[in-house]
Amino acid sequence: MSHDPRDRMSLEGRAALVCGASSGIGRATALALGALGCRVVALARRADRLAGLTDELRALGAPDATALVGDLDDLPSVIAAVQHELNRRGPLHILLNNTGGPPGGPLLDAAPSALSVAFNRHVLAAHTLTQLLVPGMRQAGYGRVVNVLSTSVREPIPNLGVSNTIRAAMAGWAKSLSQELPPGVTINNLLPGYTDTERLDGLAQANAARIGSNADAIRAAWLNQIPEGRLGRAEEPAALIALLCSPAGAYIRGQSIAVDGGRTRSI
Repeated sequence: MSHDPRDRMSLEGRAALVCGASSGIGRATALALGALGCRVVALARRADRLAGLTDELRALGAPDATALVGDLDDLPSVIAAVQHELNRRGPLHILLNNTGGPPGGPLLDAAPSALSVAFNRHVLAAHTLTQLLVPGMRQAGYGRVVNVLSTSVREPIPNLGVSNTIRAAMAGWAKSLSQELPPGVTINNLLPGYTDTERLDGLAQANAARIGSNADAIRAAWLNQIPEGRLGRAEEPAALIALLCSPAGAYIRGQSIAVDGGRTRSI
């Protein structure tokens, strides 16, 4: 085993499937993994958003990059596309489960169908993709599954009832799998706090409309909760994800780790 810290972070010879790679934390993670020498398969719904990402990945050091257009709400087509990639290029050693959260609102007002759609998009999709990729990870003796969830795993966030429920379900699913996956194949959860992404902009607008305020006032209230005094940048959770995916993260397993500027109050 090399003792050079650079070798402990290298992802040369590894390949990753990054879901939600067209923007936000997903895009930042794709770039972070590519910079460490990982081949990246970037999955997202919007082809226009993926345009140029593959060239940027190669420029950063990724040996290759592939854009895969797919929607996790149409899981069979995504699975077919990923299986085609496995057949064409071989195992994917890293899986980032990351997709946009459900619409906001009180849980009591949510239709059962909203819970069903969210469960399928998050838990069922993550489970199916993990089942598809783990055989190759097992054969390689190296695998990393990272789920982008939310600090609501620790502390439910008001007016995100469906999201709170589904994020907790994902955390329970991941903890269960952490006891079943073979040595060398880990699973962990990344819990981002208020991070400056399109998703956060949408939540600010929705919250403002609900209470008759404005988005700037909502953001100011959020900042008052954060000891670090600012919103997170997508590159910051992405850096931790890259660590978890690297050889340096080999002994971190079954954990939910917050990157939130200190906002979460639970221990």
